[in-house]
Amino acid sequence: MNECVLVVDDDREIVKAIGLLLEKEGYQVLKAYDGMEALELVAEHPVRLIIMDVMMPKLDGLSAVMKIRERKNLPIIVLSAKSEDTDKVLGLSMGADDYVSKPFNPQELAARVKSHLRRYTSLGDIHAQQQTRYTTAASATAWRSAPSMQTENR
Repeated sequence: MNECVLVVDDDREIVKAIGLLLEKEGYQVLKAYDGMEALELVAEHPVRLIIMDVMMPKLDGLSAVMKIRERKNLPIIVLSAKSEDTDKVLGLSMGADDYVSKPFNPQELAARVKSHLRRYTSLGDIHAQQQTRYTTAASATAWRSAPSMQTENR
């Protein structure tokens, strides 16, 4: 497996616990304690999935998610004590792929990580695939609709 997962939370005990859980599942784990540190690690390492808290110092989790989305298409799971429906909708609408409320079930979180990575690795960067399909389809359409270069016999 050995995929790299970034865990971001200002609560060091939560980061440690999630890190141990994911390492036991065979993942490489990077740890950050605020949004700015998360941005640095994402830029420097081949991160495949991020678990991100919302309320953190320096740069909050949702702002970090938006900045990451400007350059990366990878699964992001928000893990937050904010559990109101409006908080979940906000997190998902700002770029998160999933939202898990604290307190959380460790086995459920591990299953969500595995599920997101399975989809991400089997589909890859879907945007790049779609762009290739659109470009190919547009080229084929342009070719079919191009005026014929044949000369008429007079």
